[in-house]
Amino acid sequence: MSKLFDTLERLAATIEARKGGDPATSYTAKLLADPALAAKKLGEEAIETVIAAVAQSPDALASESADLLYHWLVLLAASDVSLDAVADKLAAREGTSGLAEKASRDGS
Repeated sequence: MSKLFDTLERLAATIEARKGGDPATSYTAKLLADPALAAKKLGEEAIETVIAAVAQSPDALASESADLLYHWLVLLAASDVSLDAVADKLAAREGTSGLAEKASRDGS
């Protein structure tokens, strides 16, 4: 897991460095400048990831998952949400049943 975490940290740092960049020359800067576009792209990648999973194509699933994680990191950066903030939310849920945690969020 550390390989993935290390890669995500480097990618997040690269994305942060693109803030304020020229959207005409950087896809990342374009997404950072428009959080709604970043969110839309994340949604598209999520659907493509599901399609790859349903097709049971490990290579396609790995590729689409990489795209999904990139777009997720861009959306977080565009929305000024840190990886530490996400980690804090996950840590707060540790030791809680997934069903109980979901019920606490949506009242079901």
